[in-house]
Amino acid sequence: MQIWAGLGNPGAQYAMHRHNIGFMAADAIAEVLGLPAPAKKFQGWVQEARIGGDKVILLKPATFMNESGRSIRAAMDFYKLEPEDVTVFYDELDLAPFKLKVKRGGGAAGHNGIRSTIDHIGADFRRVRLGIGHPGHKDRVTGYVLGNFAKNEIDPLADLLGAMAAEADWLAKGDDVRFMNDVAMRIQDGD
Repeated sequence: MQIWAGLGNPGAQYAMHRHNIGFMAADAIAEVLGLPAPAKKFQGWVQEARIGGDKVILLKPATFMNESGRSIRAAMDFYKLEPEDVTVFYDELDLAPFKLKVKRGGGAAGHNGIRSTIDHIGADFRRVRLGIGHPGHKDRVTGYVLGNFAKNEIDPLADLLGAMAAEADWLAKGDDVRFMNDVAMRIQDGD
C-alpha cells in the first residue's frame, strides 16, 4: 500500500495557483482512474485506487500547505506505513515549467509543505517535483507561487498532468526512471 499526497491549499481562491499543482496532480490521477468523489479523512480528502497492482491512497491535505505533514502523518499512522511508502507531489521553483523529476529524500529547499512533511515523517519519502519555473528574483517568489497559472500555461499544464496520470503505473511499481521518461515522451509527442 502507498500514500500519494498532492500538496496545495484548500479553497476555490487557490485552485489555479502554481502552489496547488500537487492538488492538480492528485485530481488528474483520480480523473484518469475514474475514482468516486473523495471522502473527508486524515485532515484532508482521500480517494482509494488500485494502480499497478498496488492499493494507493490519494491524499490532498486540507491543513493548508504549511501543515501538510500532519495530514500525511495521520494517514501513515492509520495504515501503519513508513516514509518509504509515501510519495508527495508538489511545485518546484528550481525546475523548468512543466518538467517533472522524481527523487527520494533531501531537504525542503524553502518549500513549506515539504518542510512540514519532513518535520512529521522524516525525509525518506519519494518526491514528484513538478516544475513551475522561477520568477527570476527571490523578492517575486511569493507572488509568483501564489499566483494563478497564466492562460498560455494551461495547455502545457494539462499536458503534464495528463501524461503523469497516464503513466502512474510506473510510479506505483517503483520504476521512477521509466515514469519520468514516459511522461517526457508523452509531452514531447504532444508538441
